[in-house]
Amino acid sequence: MSNRPSVPHADRAHAVALPRSGRIAGLYDGAFLADAFAIRLPAGATHDPLALARFALERPAPWVDRLMKVRDGVVSFFGLKTAKALRADTSTRTPRVGIFLIYETHTDEVVLGEDDRHLDFRVSVRRGTSATAGEVDELVAVTVVHCHNLLGRNYIRLIAPFHRMVVRSALDRAARSGWPMAAAA
Repeated sequence: MSNRPSVPHADRAHAVALPRSGRIAGLYDGAFLADAFAIRLPAGATHDPLALARFALERPAPWVDRLMKVRDGVVSFFGLKTAKALRADTSTRTPRVGIFLIYETHTDEVVLGEDDRHLDFRVSVRRGTSATAGEVDELVAVTVVHCHNLLGRNYIRLIAPFHRMVVRSALDRAARSGWPMAAAA
């Protein structure tokens, strides 16, 4: 039995249709992978999508850290960027959320990502209201991947199931921890 607070099933991360609005919607066409996951936010949660992205993505579960170490060991043989190298990269002044470069920040959305020789990807973390869920506040994480070559396509085929587990885990972990709340006025 776990001592962690549970997340009610209705408040767990779940797959949703790709949102047709948002700053990376134009990248869906021709994407090798495009998916979206949403989770309900509690009343009073911060409206700052960058704070929400940091909260969800910078504190991975221990199993995710172990998985990333295995990934790093394998991809280094192919000359691909490792998570360790990304975190240590100071060649750009662009800040990061975990291993992801911040490409854009807006009042409702932050766009993160990375480009490599085998693929480019973008992650949108967007705070909004879901009409399909009864006008509840939610956070939607969208991932879009464009592959450049066979290595990229095979890499995504291999990691796609893990990617989905990692995204759901990040959102569920943040919910269990208690999302950051908006500053009191």
